[in-house]
Amino acid sequence: MMKKFLLLLVGVLAPLCAAMAQGSVRGKVVDKATGEAVEFVNVVATPKGSDNIAGGVITDSDGAFRIEGLNYGSYVLTVSYIGYQSTTREFTLSAQAKSAHFKQIAIEEDNQMLGEVEVTGIRAQMKFEIDKKVFNVDQAIAATGGSASDILQNIPSVEVDTEGTVSLRGSESVTVWINGKAQGLTADNQGDILEQMPAESIERIEVITNPSAKYSPEGTVGIINIVLKRDRKAGYYGSAQVGANTMNTTDFGGYNASANINYSSGILDAYANISYRDRRNMNENDSYRETYMGGDTTYLDQIGRGDMNGGNMFARAGLTWHPTEKDHISFDLMGMMGGNHHTNDIFYEGGLLGTPDYTRRRTSTSSGDMLMYNLSLGYKHEWSTTHYLDFTASRHSWGHEGSNFFADSTFREGVLDYQSFQLQDNTMDNTEYELQLDYENAFNENHKLQAGYRGTFSRENSPVSTYSDPDRQNEIVALYNRFVYNRDLHALYATYSGKLWKNFGYQVGMRGEYYKVSTNSHSKEVAGGAEVPHYEPLEPVFKLFPSVFLSYQLPGDNELQVNYTKRVRRPWGGQLNSFQNITDSTNISFGNPLLKPEYSNAFELNYLKSWENHMLSLSAYYRTTDDIMQRISYMEGDIMYSTTENVAQSLSSGVEIVGKNRFFGKLDLTTTLNMYYYKLEAFDFLMPNGQNLHGDASSDFSWNLRMMAMMGLPKAWSLQVTGMYNAKSVIAQGYREPTYGLDAGLRKQFAGGKWSLSLNGRDLLNSRRFHSVKFVDGEFYQESSSFRGGRRLSATLTYSFGNMRAKKPRKMDDSGMSPEYGMGGEGMDFDM
Repeated sequence: MMKKFLLLLVGVLAPLCAAMAQGSVRGKVVDKATGEAVEFVNVVATPKGSDNIAGGVITDSDGAFRIEGLNYGSYVLTVSYIGYQSTTREFTLSAQAKSAHFKQIAIEEDNQMLGEVEVTGIRAQMKFEIDKKVFNVDQAIAATGGSASDILQNIPSVEVDTEGTVSLRGSESVTVWINGKAQGLTADNQGDILEQMPAESIERIEVITNPSAKYSPEGTVGIINIVLKRDRKAGYYGSAQVGANTMNTTDFGGYNASANINYSSGILDAYANISYRDRRNMNENDSYRETYMGGDTTYLDQIGRGDMNGGNMFARAGLTWHPTEKDHISFDLMGMMGGNHHTNDIFYEGGLLGTPDYTRRRTSTSSGDMLMYNLSLGYKHEWSTTHYLDFTASRHSWGHEGSNFFADSTFREGVLDYQSFQLQDNTMDNTEYELQLDYENAFNENHKLQAGYRGTFSRENSPVSTYSDPDRQNEIVALYNRFVYNRDLHALYATYSGKLWKNFGYQVGMRGEYYKVSTNSHSKEVAGGAEVPHYEPLEPVFKLFPSVFLSYQLPGDNELQVNYTKRVRRPWGGQLNSFQNITDSTNISFGNPLLKPEYSNAFELNYLKSWENHMLSLSAYYRTTDDIMQRISYMEGDIMYSTTENVAQSLSSGVEIVGKNRFFGKLDLTTTLNMYYYKLEAFDFLMPNGQNLHGDASSDFSWNLRMMAMMGLPKAWSLQVTGMYNAKSVIAQGYREPTYGLDAGLRKQFAGGKWSLSLNGRDLLNSRRFHSVKFVDGEFYQESSSFRGGRRLSATLTYSFGNMRAKKPRKMDDSGMSPEYGMGGEGMDFDM
């Protein structure tokens, strides 16, 4: 199998197409006074002596532009933007100089116009790239003082539930990364880390719905990459901020404080930031269930109320040394530590329907401490900016130590009938090593090769001990468990992209992964006795994951894209662990060590249309998935057991419409409408208790809508409002009711931009609740709802400082060429 894979890699790497006789021009537009990049600037190329437009684009969020497909000849480049004076530059393209590069084009404010109109610039929230959507959130007002989870809840097509589970386009089969890597994030700890990670540390969110072979195929609906801030402007600069928020509008909800500093020069880049967050939340979990047993119907009505408090510190630091212009050595450290305390009361009433038989109160208290860190060492060698080798070695560690206290009291006719007590200690220790090597070579403007290797080696150990007394003298042996989970992955990938002619581009890729997993669940026969291992043998798997991307540039700034990828969703540690979670003794959950991965074939058709201040994206997608993993439930008496099973095949198809608009130079609107059809085939299999579980085929059409509006107001005020609505959707054995929500934020800058005050309102309608219905005909019917946080108001004060100078330009050789292009004449740079 490996030999076949290597042959396929050779087939991908072999074809090198000849460059066509067209050239390009690229560069960056900055504000002359501040040196900052300017977005949405019109850049047009016209043949010298003619008014006919040969090509034109709008600058992106970094002020960068690139115009391709220009015939050889002399051109005039015109740069224009409202509130600024128009600027022109001249350049010539030929067989000896196929590309021109303006390192910086500085545009100057039009004083006459500024005297009449106040212009307030706001960085746009979203931009499109060939394989992803990028959301700039470093100026997201509504999430100031919040967490990464708050940020994600404002990203189109992304949803975060009350347990911290992230979903994309209605599916939880999504991979979440930090800076392009897992960074120790797993489904076990993902919710905790995202809730504790401060929003102020995030620069942008990348949503990759159909990743190419360069990326991990994990997550059948795609990848969400959280990119943390690490600016590299020359000089030193930083900021400090403090904030506080309410819980349920009036109660004190916690506070936050953070500081960061950056330093950059031609030799060394360094950064450091530290933050502390005190979190206070409330939660509600209610359910009503009827169970049908013969001719009788029993019911269970439960109301859960609790609060969650905790404090954590988040810190990052790193530096990059540039011993030469072509070599870069980096060191990065990220860490998080803190504790949490959670109390919850559940009140039960149950018995025969219409005849209450008992009431019960179950009190649970949990507390724990966590420590997470990621250490990365990197080396990058650049032959040019488009030809480089990048190597990174990382170590990720996640540890958690906690204890849970459970107390049950059951009353019949107002008299105490039964009382129980349990104390549970649990530890989580996960360590992961990762090696990654990436090679990229753009042979010319039209052809590029990417290839690399990734190795991931993960070790997890999570013992749980349960006692019937507070002194931990009487161990409940039946509830002892130590779960050992080891995972090794080796991956090779290669992609080749190019153009067959002026308007038609392609990218083909292949990724091969060798995956090996072992699980071992240890139990005890007697208290204090030796552990008994229960090993579940899992065969190593080698799989190929191809990807194909095709794009066609239509006249009038229209672009059409078609792509195909194969994806996988592998079960994570908690899903494989057979240990039973007894937090709620009437709703017990456990893992399934026999779970298999689910594989998907994903197709997308994308259409992009750009205007001067507007952009429209239409995406049609179709995805089939085998052995889909879903939570299923069954009854034993009045206790519901839930686990994960490979239930059946599913089909998802839909259309996602994204509109990005700028009105009056002050209002940015990003609107996303996602309409999709989901079908789950019928399933029939045997449960661990010998019960045969059947589920009928189910299908559903659903949709969700989200709109983000950001507006610049007079006197340096700015406003951001985000609204969302999710329609009813199908889940295994039932459906989820619609949800909706509204967030808003207001920011004021003063003292020349050094100070800013942000006022935020999250879940202003107090409506972000999750309500679901599950049922099996003839067995049970259950309605449940969950709610966390509620309406929250916050205020954050930020102070910015620093000395931001322009970087010195790279030295030019005697020919006037930038060293990155050498003497080959493939391109020319202009310092403007």
